[in-house]
Amino acid sequence: MSLTPSTMLPLGTKAPNFKLYDVISQNSLSLEQLRGENGTMIMFICNHCPFVKHVNDEIVRVANDYRVHGFSFIAIMSNDTVAYPEDDPKLMVENAIKYNYSFPYLYDETQQVAKEYDAACTPDFFLFDQDLELIYRGQLDDSRPGNGISLNGRSIREALDAIINNRKVSMLQKPSVGCSIKWKK
Repeated sequence: MSLTPSTMLPLGTKAPNFKLYDVISQNSLSLEQLRGENGTMIMFICNHCPFVKHVNDEIVRVANDYRVHGFSFIAIMSNDTVAYPEDDPKLMVENAIKYNYSFPYLYDETQQVAKEYDAACTPDFFLFDQDLELIYRGQLDDSRPGNGISLNGRSIREALDAIINNRKVSMLQKPSVGCSIKWKK
């Protein structure tokens, strides 16, 4: 497993708009259509990465726990599907069903959205406030495959709870680590 850290896009960055194909609903959906009333979590994930496989159940729990508070969750897969056929859109649907994704799973075929968000790894998490300004980027929690730390989504849950409780999100944010985005040649 490679260990690629997220780039830590500057806080305050405005969320780049996009319109991507959702493999679940089979519709093209835009950020404007999907944004949450209180915030929007954008997650760059894929099917094959062991780091994503490790956190899949917890990201579903976090999404289910917080969407009732006006947050939306959006998963985006940007990998080269020729080089990594496990990430093919047909298999993205199977993965979404397997893990009961309660959020759209978008296919970034051109990889343009990943580039605009400066996504570097899977998983890579970006939390935007109600004005679509970046307030958190980084890890889900301290758990990694094989490190013995239980998944709990603590880092992201603390950021979401800060918004709910009208507090500032902590500036102490750890980068996510995982497999690199598989860029097309």
